[in-house]
Amino acid sequence: MASLSPAPVSAQQGIRGNVLPSHTMLRRHGLVRMWWGQAVLDPSRDVIAHMSVDEDVVVMQSSSGAVTAFDNESGRRLWSAQLGPRDAPSQQAVTNSDFAFIPAARKLYCLNKFSGELLWELKLPRTPSTSPAVSDDQIFFGSHDGSIYAFDLHRIRELYLKNELAKWGFLARQWRFKTGKQITTPPIATGRVVNFASLDNSLYSITAGSPRLQWQSETDSPVSAPVTYHSGFLYIACEDFNLYCLNAENGNSRWQPFPSGFPIRRTPRVIGQQVFIFPDAGGLFALSALTGKRTWWRHGVRDFVGSSINRLYGTDHVGNVVILRRVDGAVLGTMPLRQFGVKYANDRTDRLYMATNSGMIVAIRESGADHEFPVYHQNPDLLPILPEFAPETPQSDAPATPAPATPAPANGNAAGN
Repeated sequence: MASLSPAPVSAQQGIRGNVLPSHTMLRRHGLVRMWWGQAVLDPSRDVIAHMSVDEDVVVMQSSSGAVTAFDNESGRRLWSAQLGPRDAPSQQAVTNSDFAFIPAARKLYCLNKFSGELLWELKLPRTPSTSPAVSDDQIFFGSHDGSIYAFDLHRIRELYLKNELAKWGFLARQWRFKTGKQITTPPIATGRVVNFASLDNSLYSITAGSPRLQWQSETDSPVSAPVTYHSGFLYIACEDFNLYCLNAENGNSRWQPFPSGFPIRRTPRVIGQQVFIFPDAGGLFALSALTGKRTWWRHGVRDFVGSSINRLYGTDHVGNVVILRRVDGAVLGTMPLRQFGVKYANDRTDRLYMATNSGMIVAIRESGADHEFPVYHQNPDLLPILPEFAPETPQSDAPATPAPATPAPANGNAAGN
């Protein structure tokens, strides 16, 4: 791993004025720019290949293997590194509470996601066909030959500290499970089990600690988009144009498949009790997560960008950001942000993250004091508990005497507002 030098500040300042969304436009739509930054890359030959976001950091990967991490609330650049041979094929980074895992070529790199310290690198038995899935103890990845591999993260670290990982790394492999055809979508680790789809028209659920098949669900056609997990259920789009919802524990259907009428090749997004799907040329469907019934549909919306409590943000066919009201899909506005060719589909928080192909990133949130802390869609327990302030006037132990009632002002507003 080699550290990279930041791009010249003068070059950044010269570009940003023509690219960044203006404060005036954002205010018009009730938004504010949180921060902007520049990923480390060679602008003469490099583009952004992957961007990943969790509740702490933004990780940007360039086509040459340069990786840059930002604090996702302050925008402070945390670290940058070159991982693997230049221009080697890579998969999107994944993170857990402390670490970032980045597959490049046939190696898996583990870094402290806050400092960028390289903790270990592991040669993989096969080239990954998808991004991995990670828990606090294990990492899983699929391959082109239809295999799913599970590795013990603690065992990998032990071997690395003994300088034995290069020779004995296979000892950290816990199990391998073979399917009939290529693994096409990233596995999903839910703690007790890992779920994944194969081109053999099956969805599998395997016990995380051992390769024991929990259940297998056969579909009439291959899975066509990454599978989504939310609150104990899996949302699966297939080439038959249907969206399925299965219980992750036993594989039972939650509701009848929803027929979209169009190919679904983008990840289904679940926010609260709403499911959003974006079929090719089919617009945006909003479904009830409880019943699978359509609640509304909006033509012309192509993909998901983010969501707040009351709004949904998507893109149209030319890359503009479309703002919708979540309850009924009404269009609230459109922002011309075509210059940001990489729009991260953030279903974790209510922040919007967009980047140009040359690595300039901007973070946007809704304006107002009540949006200073992010809304955590997937992990609401992460929201800090705000302190309750004591009243300014000390209260005695004696019961308070009720004050005489004061008539309300004629306009109905409380006094002092």
